[in-house]
Amino acid sequence: MSLSTHVLDAAKGLPAAGVAVRLDRRERDGTWTAVAEARTDADGRIKEWGAEPGTGVHRLVFDTAGLSDFYPEVTVAFTIDDAGRHYHVPLLLSPFAYSTYRGS
Repeated sequence: MSLSTHVLDAAKGLPAAGVAVRLDRRERDGTWTAVAEARTDADGRIKEWGAEPGTGVHRLVFDTAGLSDFYPEVTVAFTIDDAGRHYHVPLLLSPFAYSTYRGS
């Protein structure tokens, strides 16, 4: 299974380079455990995490301070249910709004 993300600064219409992102996994008791941390590349992407997240509920925590004065952090939770598939979770961010979707 593989996981990638992409951060787009929608206000500028450009990829957001250098954004710190943490990948967490939800444990059975409901607590969160950090799995990996990375920064977006020049194209606003993280393609490799250096760790295998496995199946279950996960979240990406984006440090968006500096990109948005209103949203200093964005958390996107999602479920990985098929270890054989690729998961892509992009974030489109503007100063006062953000959106995400299940990418390919």
